[in-house]
Amino acid sequence: MILLSSLDFSLPLQNPVIIFSLVLFIILFAPILLNKIKVPHIIGLIVAGVIVGPYGLNLLKRDSSIVLFGTVGLLYIMFLAGLEIDLAEFKKNRKRILVFGLLTFVFPLVFGSLASYYLLGYGFLSSLLLASMFSTHTLVSYPIASKYGVIRNRAVSMTVGGTMITDILALLILAGIAGMTKESVTTSFWVQLAGSTIVFVVIVFAVFPIIIRWFFKHFEDSISQYIFVLAMVFLASFLAEAAGIEAIIGAFFSGLVLNKFVPHTSPLMNRIDFVGNALFIPFFLISVGMLVDVTVLVKGWGALKVAGIIITVALVTKYLAAWLTQKIFKLSTAEGTMIFGLSSSHAAATLAIILVGYNIITGETAAGEPIRLLNEDVLNGTILLILVSCGVSSFVVEGASKKLAFEQDELDTNVVDGQDDEKILVSLAYPDMVTRLVDFGIVLKSKKRHTSVYGLNVIDDETPGNNHAGASKKILEKAISHAAASENNIIPVTRYDSSISNGIVYTIKEHNISDIVIGMHKQADQHTFLGTKAENIIKRVYETIYIYKPTQPLNTFKRIVVALPPRAETEPGFLHWLKKLVMIAREAAIPVIFYGHEETNDAIARIAERTPDMVKIQFNEFNNWDDFLIFTRELKMNDLFIIISSRKGHNSYVPQMSKLPYYLSNYFVEQSLIVLYPKQLESGINMGNIEQTDSYLIETISEQFGVIGKAGKFVKGLFKK
Repeated sequence: MILLSSLDFSLPLQNPVIIFSLVLFIILFAPILLNKIKVPHIIGLIVAGVIVGPYGLNLLKRDSSIVLFGTVGLLYIMFLAGLEIDLAEFKKNRKRILVFGLLTFVFPLVFGSLASYYLLGYGFLSSLLLASMFSTHTLVSYPIASKYGVIRNRAVSMTVGGTMITDILALLILAGIAGMTKESVTTSFWVQLAGSTIVFVVIVFAVFPIIIRWFFKHFEDSISQYIFVLAMVFLASFLAEAAGIEAIIGAFFSGLVLNKFVPHTSPLMNRIDFVGNALFIPFFLISVGMLVDVTVLVKGWGALKVAGIIITVALVTKYLAAWLTQKIFKLSTAEGTMIFGLSSSHAAATLAIILVGYNIITGETAAGEPIRLLNEDVLNGTILLILVSCGVSSFVVEGASKKLAFEQDELDTNVVDGQDDEKILVSLAYPDMVTRLVDFGIVLKSKKRHTSVYGLNVIDDETPGNNHAGASKKILEKAISHAAASENNIIPVTRYDSSISNGIVYTIKEHNISDIVIGMHKQADQHTFLGTKAENIIKRVYETIYIYKPTQPLNTFKRIVVALPPRAETEPGFLHWLKKLVMIAREAAIPVIFYGHEETNDAIARIAERTPDMVKIQFNEFNNWDDFLIFTRELKMNDLFIIISSRKGHNSYVPQMSKLPYYLSNYFVEQSLIVLYPKQLESGINMGNIEQTDSYLIETISEQFGVIGKAGKFVKGLFKK
C-alpha cells in the first residue's frame, strides 16, 4: 500500500509505464469491441483517442511522446503505401494517376475557395489556404485495404499516386502563402525550392538503391535488415523536410525505392507489416483522435457553421473527383467507391496546413488581439472534419474492399477452375543454402491456386555414421522457421534411402510434385557440374526442374537474363516455366530479357500481349549455341542468369548443351544462375500423361501452330466426351 500511494495518478497521467499500458490496452480492445458491431477498427482507435485525450477524460496529454509515435505512424503508412504498391500497375496507370491527382486537387481548391470567400466571408489568401486543405488527403484507411488484400488493385494505385500529387501541390501553396505573408516570396525562393527538390529526388532514387543493394548482399540478418529499412525511411523523410517539402513525401519515395528489395512474401515484409500495424499506425490514429475537441459543438453557431461548410465541401468535392475519374477511365463502381473512400480522409497534411495558417498573425485588433490568417472557428471545424472524414473513409473503404476482394476471389476461382493443385519440392542438402532455396521455392508459389511446398532431406542409409538424423532435423527446422517468418508453411519430409537421387525421385512420384528445386552442389566442375544425383533425377523425372546456384539474395537482382534453345515453345512445359519466370520477375520487380530464336521470341511476345500482368520484357535474337560465351559480355554482376535446357532427345535439345558444364564452371563462376529443365511427357505417351497436360497449353499451341493445334483440339475433345 505504501508503494501504491507513492505512485502519481493525477490527470493527465505522468507515469510512462501506465501511459504505455493504457495505450496498448486501447490498441488491443478497441478493434475487438467495435468489430462486434461491424465498425472499422480505425474508427475505434480514433474514438478512443477522443475519449482519453485532453478534450475527453484527460487521461493522456498529447505530449512529445505521443506526437513522436504518431509521426512515426503517419510516415509508416506512407512508407507501406509505397512498399506494397504494384510497381508494374503503378507505371501502367501513370496517366490515370496524373488525371486523378489533378482532379482531386482542382475541384476542392476551386469550390473550397468560392465557399470560403462567399459563404464564410474570408479574404483571398485565407480562402485559398483553407481550400488547399480540402485538396489534401491522408491514407488513413489504407490498412483496411491492405487487410483485405486489394492493395494491388488499380484503384488503390491511382489513389496512392494521386495522394502524392495533391499533397505536393497543396504544400507548395502553403509555402507560397506563408512566404507572401512574410513578404519573402521571390523568384529565388522558387528556384531554391525546385533545386533542393531535384537534389532530394536524385539522392533517393539514384543513391539509395546502391546503398540498399550493397547492404542486402552483405547482411542477411533479419533484425539488421529491419533496422536498416527503418533508418532509410526516416533518412528519406528528413531529407524531404530539408528540401522544403513534407516528410510524408520522403517516406513514400523510400517505399517506392525499397519496393524492389523487399519481396512481398519475405520474412522482412512480414516484420514490417507486423510492427507497423501492431504499434506505430494505431499510435498515429489515437493521436489524431486526441486532437478532436468535441466541445466546439456547444461553443456557438459560428464554429458549427464553419464545420458544416468545411465538411460538406471537402466530402462532396472528393466524391465528385472520384466519380469523374471512374467515368473517364470506365472503372467499376467498387473501384470508384474505393478511390473516394481512400481520398476522403483528412488528417496529417490537413492539420499541418491549418496549424500554419492559424499561427500566421496578419495584424492586431483595436483591443490588441492578434488577427490570424485562419481563426479558431476554422481550427475547430477542421478538427471535426478529421473525425468525420476518417469515419466516412473507414466505412466506405471497408465496403469497397469487401466487394473488390469478392470479385478477385471469383476471378481467381474461374482462372484455376479444373486445374490441379501445384506441389513444389525443395531439396535441402546444404545448411548454408537452406534460406535461399526456401525463398526461391516460396516465390514459385502460385497466388491463384492452392500450392503446397515440401522441404525434403534425404538420408543415405548406406553412408557410415549415426548423426545423420540429427543433421537432417536441424536443416528441416531451419527451413520451417524461415518459411514461418513470412507466414508460409513448408511440409517437412525426411526420407531414408539407399541413394540420395532415389529418395528424391520416389518422393516426387509419391507426392505428385510439379516443380522441383535443387541447389547446385558445391563441388561443381566441368566434369560433374550438375552432379550425378541431379543428372539421375533429370533422367528419371519429367516435371519442371530448377537447379539453382544463388551467389546473392533473390531481392538484389536488377534483371533476369534468359537463354532460350530453339523450339523451346514446342515443349509441353513451355507455358508453365514461362508463368513461373514471370512470377519471379514480378516479385522482384525487375525486367526479363530473352535471348532466343525469332519463332520462340514471337511465341512469348504473343502470350505477353494477352497477359494483363506481364512484366517488362525485352527480346534479343540468339541463334547459335556455339556462341554461348557471348553471355559473358551481356551479363552484369546483379543479373540472374536462367538457362532453359532440355532433356536429351526432346524437341528443344541441341548438342551444344553438352558443353554447358564446361562453360558455366569456367566462365560464370560468380554468376547467380538457374538451369531449368521444362516439363516433358514421358517416353511412350499414355492417357495418364496427356491428362496431366495443361489444357491452357493445348489451347495456346492450337492458336500458334496449325497442325499441332488441330491435334490438340482433337485430343482435348476426346476427354470432354
